[in-house]
Amino acid sequence: MTAQSPSTPASPGLVARFSGNAYLLLALTSLFWSGNHVIGRAAGGEVPPLTIALVRWLVPTLLLWPFVRQKLRQDWPTIVAHWKIVFWLAFSGGALFTSLQYVGLQHTNALNVSVLNSLVPVLIVVVSAAVFRDRVSRMQLAGIVVSSLGVVAIVAHGDLTNLRALAFNEGDLITLFTMLVFALYSTSLRLSPRIEPLTMLFILATVSTVVTLPFAAWEWAGGFTPKATWLTFGTLAYVSFFPGLFAYALWNRGIALIGANRAGPFLHLIPVFTAVIATTVLGEHLYTFHIVGFALILSGVYLASRKGTSPVPKG
Repeated sequence: MTAQSPSTPASPGLVARFSGNAYLLLALTSLFWSGNHVIGRAAGGEVPPLTIALVRWLVPTLLLWPFVRQKLRQDWPTIVAHWKIVFWLAFSGGALFTSLQYVGLQHTNALNVSVLNSLVPVLIVVVSAAVFRDRVSRMQLAGIVVSSLGVVAIVAHGDLTNLRALAFNEGDLITLFTMLVFALYSTSLRLSPRIEPLTMLFILATVSTVVTLPFAAWEWAGGFTPKATWLTFGTLAYVSFFPGLFAYALWNRGIALIGANRAGPFLHLIPVFTAVIATTVLGEHLYTFHIVGFALILSGVYLASRKGTSPVPKG
């Protein structure tokens, strides 16, 4: 970054205006996470899903190391003292969540994953009540019921006969489980020790890399290796920077500017962005059951969030 010349005005420049616009930052965050769903689906059969997950965390680990070395030394005694919860947060929120997300995208479309992502705030209410005995209000309970109907509409693909025959798309079921994993991760954040956020991100990336590596190697040993194509290169390049590093930084800055309560609804831009990108790039179809399911999930999330706030998902 070059220094300003003496003649440059002291008024906020482009970077300052950009970093101070919370709405733009949060909209870009949702766009980056939407792109993660689309590119994860586009790479199906071309790039092994666990290889995508491995590279997504390996690159941030290497990039963050020079910036966290000093902070890591300062935080290390706290990390060691609370290693169980630190490992759980890194494992669940990083390795497990990300790996299952890309596996699910191999078997269902980006639209389904994006819409089902909106269920996480309601799942957090359920998990908080079950694990931490948090009180559930009648309004939250109503939200859980309404959102559950939206999920049923999506996984049944608008045909209730699928419920009787249990003919669900396995990718939808994997995605639902992935959302539950992230809900567990989010509710566990209250147990996180006080360490630098950048240090925690580095630990999450490092643990995810170490845990994912043997499973990626298992993919390669089975003959499912990345193909040397532009799609492979583009996929690995995108997931290494946009869904993780960039989106994480923009999301944190947006919350710092306007707070989590006002930032949360921006996540519901993800299905909108995904619908536009997936229908134009992947040729996916936006069906009525997507719209109905999303409307029910969004209504349920609104009801469930009437009392208190909940953490929110990352792509």
